[in-house]
Amino acid sequence: MIDCPRLTIAGLGGDTGKTVISVGLCHFWQKQGYKVTPFKKGPDYIDMSWLNYGANHPCYNIDLFLMNKEQVLSSFSHHTKNSDIAVIEGNRGLYDGMDETGSVSTAEIAKVLKSPVVLVVDCTKVTRTVAALVLGCQMLDPEVLIEGVILNKLAGLRHETIIRKSIENYCHLPVIGAIPRLKDVQFPGRHLGLVPPQEHPVAEEAINTASHIVRKYLDLEKLWEIANEAAPLGVTPPPIPPPRGGRAREGVRIGVIRDSAFQFYYQENLDALKRSGAKLSEFSALKDDFPSDIDGLYIGGGFPETHAEILSSNEKLRRAIRQAAEDGLPIYAECGGLMYLADGLIWNGKNYPMVGVLPIIIAVSKKPRGHGYTIVEVDTPNPYFKTGQVMNGHEFHYSHVVEIKGRTDTYFSFRMRKGTGIMDEMDGLCYKNVLATYTHLHALGTKEWTYGMINTTQTYKKHKIITLG
Repeated sequence: MIDCPRLTIAGLGGDTGKTVISVGLCHFWQKQGYKVTPFKKGPDYIDMSWLNYGANHPCYNIDLFLMNKEQVLSSFSHHTKNSDIAVIEGNRGLYDGMDETGSVSTAEIAKVLKSPVVLVVDCTKVTRTVAALVLGCQMLDPEVLIEGVILNKLAGLRHETIIRKSIENYCHLPVIGAIPRLKDVQFPGRHLGLVPPQEHPVAEEAINTASHIVRKYLDLEKLWEIANEAAPLGVTPPPIPPPRGGRAREGVRIGVIRDSAFQFYYQENLDALKRSGAKLSEFSALKDDFPSDIDGLYIGGGFPETHAEILSSNEKLRRAIRQAAEDGLPIYAECGGLMYLADGLIWNGKNYPMVGVLPIIIAVSKKPRGHGYTIVEVDTPNPYFKTGQVMNGHEFHYSHVVEIKGRTDTYFSFRMRKGTGIMDEMDGLCYKNVLATYTHLHALGTKEWTYGMINTTQTYKKHKIITLG
């Protein structure tokens, strides 16, 4: 039975301070000697990275669009079986989702996990109305276990007193923290949101600041008490199994480019590959040579545009990846990985040569070109997925294709049912054993992704052995 203490940090909207508080709690409790397992609601990478850093433990994504309720329970069970506490950071407002029912909202995740919810409220230019907002959240769905409120961005003691008394009087909830309006407490932002800790020059200082804030302004004993009052879920989902039909019988080695340019990976995707028998070999596109012993390559998302000059200057690696693609090496690339495989990347008015596997030129806009959940249908035969498959995913990119050269050896494998994709409502650009897409797929909810990665790399390895033998 699942009985790990748990706490969901939610807000009335975005930018209320959820991430600073969640990261601060993870770091504080981790430093106290507790094993903290963080979760992020939604298909987010950057908040996940900060939670990972704060807890000194991998963060896992849970999302009811990317996975079903049973998979959420299975993931939570599997990853908290030896944990002292789980911290779940929500996204946007508590009840915000894709539809009027909030079917994929933070509230629904909290209900599935029977997790107590603590609301973080931005109190800027508002007093008693905060109580009305909190009361509305309580009444909208009584099954959501709202157990406390944290007040943020308070103007002073009088401001705090009015709001605190209003909440206690009308909502009958404890105010568990009161944070004044502070400077320089938000993690630095950039066009995709927060700057990942890999690029933050004072990441440790930022984490320590978040920890100091929760220690100074929050009732940590009360939060721990609320987390420990979470009801057992009453079920014991089986551990996450290795994918059937996609296990590497002859272990394969998959290269993973992981550095400050490419760091957007769902931990579950990497774990799924390893559970399927693959060995992962990480290397940097900024400074390393191409590993000669890999049977496949996985390039995640990130910020290749801000590293364009360095990526371009590693010409030896670019040539090696291009030659490997010509030789049939399976390469799966997401978003930033797609940009890296292009002929060129335009950034700040300059066109930087990239790997050159795909006949496209990509530029970066000031506004998003694709943002939100996606649904893709596989409508063309390709090395990874069967035609007819429909998969839920996510995209968030400012980059876009400005030129595509007419080559008969490349094709699109995905048709967008929902979302933007690469162009003309198409995604999943393929060449030989290369598939590059703006759509991110989560291995827990889309098991076909793991099947495709393992089976394609295994087929390539067998062919290579036969050829060399």
